[in-house]
Amino acid sequence: MEKIGLVLEGGGLRGVYTAGVLEYFMEKDLYFPYVIGVSAGAGMAASYLSRQKGRNWKVNIELASDPRYVSFRNWIQKKEMFGMDFIFDDIPNKLVPFDYDAFLKAEEHFVIGTTDCDTGEPVYFSKTEHGEHMLTIMRASSSLPFLAPSVEYNYRYLLDGGIIDPIPIRKAQADGNTKNVVIMTKPPHYRKKRSKFIRILKYISKQHPKIGEILQTRHELYNETLKYLQSEKEKGNVLIIQPSEDISVGRMERNQKKLIELYELGMRDAERLYPGIQSFISQKL
Repeated sequence: MEKIGLVLEGGGLRGVYTAGVLEYFMEKDLYFPYVIGVSAGAGMAASYLSRQKGRNWKVNIELASDPRYVSFRNWIQKKEMFGMDFIFDDIPNKLVPFDYDAFLKAEEHFVIGTTDCDTGEPVYFSKTEHGEHMLTIMRASSSLPFLAPSVEYNYRYLLDGGIIDPIPIRKAQADGNTKNVVIMTKPPHYRKKRSKFIRILKYISKQHPKIGEILQTRHELYNETLKYLQSEKEKGNVLIIQPSEDISVGRMERNQKKLIELYELGMRDAERLYPGIQSFISQKL
């Protein structure tokens, strides 16, 4: 599978769809030599690359209803909706241990996308160069204005990679992957609309004015990325996996029943598409 990448969209707890797809991949022992993700996509990829079957279920479904995970209490206490210390410290180090050794030893090339708060440009970090700091980078890539504060790393203030590169297909291609499997967390008919809360987002982003500017046109960037993906799909360069049913799950979803439904949909879609995925992988470049 040389020069074939796996590209993972974010989406908060909608990422349990990706978790379901990756769980099926693990059952089939299917691992891509190159994996890139932003936000929740990067988080789901970590457990996939550490070969920890069932871990994404425990972290993102069993614990999602815990107020320490996501709640207004977090906002009152720390000015963040998601409990980032809980998610990126308590969970991986105590509650649902993350296998750092297996993750670091995995042969797959792993890249996480973030957004530089000062320049508004995408910044990518690879496991090869930043392996021991990948949880910090995942935290940065999962931090959206209002939901969580920016993260300082490598002399930069960083936020969610999905702000400037929502589905990092172009980065995967720039890194030499001429064919890519893309897992998305929204159904085929979805098109992003201008946020109703854009004025609020702009206000709370005043510490990082560039981020405020990007958020005003983020919907245009996302929809342009969808057009590019479609054109690449028509050329045979991209295979897209996305929810075949429109299950209403929000970025901060706490309804366990809905999360389970979306996770199981991911597994079913992966199983249904698996013969096509195998064919896509085996086709000569």
